[in-house]
Amino acid sequence: MRCKDKLNALAISVMNQWAGVKLRVTEGWDEDGHHAEESLHYEGRAVDITTSDRDRSKYGLLARLAVEAGFDWVVFDSKAHIHCSVKAENSVAAKSGGCFPALATVSLEGGGTKSVEDLEPGDRVLTADGRGRLVYSNFLMFIDRQESVKKVFYVIETSQPRASIRLTAAHLLFVAQTQGNGNRSMKSVFASDVQPGDLVYVANQKQGIGSLEEVEVSNVHLEEDFGAYAPMTDEGTLVVDGVLASCYAVIEEHSWAHMAFAPLRFGLDLYSFIYPINSTPTSPVHIQEEGIHWYSQILYKLGTLLLDKDSIHPLGMAKQSS
Repeated sequence: MRCKDKLNALAISVMNQWAGVKLRVTEGWDEDGHHAEESLHYEGRAVDITTSDRDRSKYGLLARLAVEAGFDWVVFDSKAHIHCSVKAENSVAAKSGGCFPALATVSLEGGGTKSVEDLEPGDRVLTADGRGRLVYSNFLMFIDRQESVKKVFYVIETSQPRASIRLTAAHLLFVAQTQGNGNRSMKSVFASDVQPGDLVYVANQKQGIGSLEEVEVSNVHLEEDFGAYAPMTDEGTLVVDGVLASCYAVIEEHSWAHMAFAPLRFGLDLYSFIYPINSTPTSPVHIQEEGIHWYSQILYKLGTLLLDKDSIHPLGMAKQSS
């Protein structure tokens, strides 16, 4: 899965670099025993690539684009192709969170919007409560915050009404699930599992705070964007670019993740009570370093020990997939 994500990013870069030229994979997963016994091709962690026009004068720049796309090793195995490979999933699992791009927007109480990268303690943002009602909730901190990173995001679009949300593969989004009695309920799924035809929840704010509306997904595709931010709210949800999403990632069940983060939310709320906003220049958010928050990393390690592997996104497991 990680190798595939890097290939997707590289494919976009190739198309942007050379008009009409596409990325060409000449060798991926090896089932025929053509490589050495220790080859990463047997683990789905290596690919051999060229450009679609097989113009060898492009291969130098292609190698550089592969490095920028995030491959851990890029080498010229021969003049015929470039060999690219990635580290094992378990060596990067703690870094595989779920995020929105920097310029994704949220709605503020009192009107207006704000980019997720600009969120600060004291901001009250549009969320949904446990009953699916739109409410304003406190922004607490970033579960993940990376200012200058470039990532591949799943772009999930609806047509009527038109909405579009960008989020990484392992981030949770809510879709409508039909129950046995014919009623529908919210189900959390990974962004990478959302398909056209699924029903997501879009905020209809024509009157007052508004309500959530089930809207059909019309298109899902991949795009590169800058920044990676995972805001956490008291409710554990967030309306981003008009679409309701979870604050959590990697663990498929939203309610489990929300319960697991309860001690941290309590601690942050207590901190805000003792030190009201603007009474101290060093809030928990302002002193938070870039990257995934330490609490989230601890929960991930516990999750891999206690939860079924099917409940954890492949980006957060040591699964070997091409």
